[in-house]
Amino acid sequence: MKDPSKSASYRILVVDDEKDLVDLVTYNLEKEGYTVLKAYDGEEALKIIRTGKPDLVLLDLMLPGIQGLEICRMVRNAPETAVLPIIMLTAKGEEVDKVLGLEMGADDYVAKPFSVRELLARVRAVLRRSESAPEREKSKIFRHGELFIDHEAHEVAVQDRKVTLSPTEFRLLWFLARNHGRVFTREMLLDRVWGDDTFVEPRTVDVHIRRLRSQIEPDLSTPRFVLTVRGVGYKFASPDEA
Repeated sequence: MKDPSKSASYRILVVDDEKDLVDLVTYNLEKEGYTVLKAYDGEEALKIIRTGKPDLVLLDLMLPGIQGLEICRMVRNAPETAVLPIIMLTAKGEEVDKVLGLEMGADDYVAKPFSVRELLARVRAVLRRSESAPEREKSKIFRHGELFIDHEAHEVAVQDRKVTLSPTEFRLLWFLARNHGRVFTREMLLDRVWGDDTFVEPRTVDVHIRRLRSQIEPDLSTPRFVLTVRGVGYKFASPDEA
């Protein structure tokens, strides 16, 4: 496993048809020690993804040829690249594209115009989550500040006080917690948590989130664990948001 503190060990593919933007992002990534690969259209991006073995892809949605959403879908459907981290680059205010991208399996998004500082922070965060994902999958214990989850015992405690959750609330909490920092739309949560129950409506997610928060959040007016991402969905707070 790569050491997230050593940037030089990571290869990042930047995909955008704006050469000036690619050059700017490349300059700043290389300054941080990353190795950068470049593509200016969808076909070139797919070729590099398959042969260049990048550790993360910065992917513009609007590309010549194959669009970013289609690339994201193809990457997720191929076993050899299914877990490749993807950060979408979207035009400011295009909420629909953000939601569609996340539903296709993107790990995060950055709206243009973006600050280089924000982009680098998102890159570091997604790489950290990517490297720690196998351990999170294996571990049946999760701790985040004063919140404790024991998956095998089906127990949850906040400040050493046990809380009682319904089976669905527990599955929802566990799924969000083990994928902390990643944003999920309501439709994604329905698919991952409710599964084949096709009669459940998206607003059901909001109801369960409210019930879950009423049990685990010390202050409902300022949630610390399950956070709302306006216009997109929900996420569990990253460790640096504790």
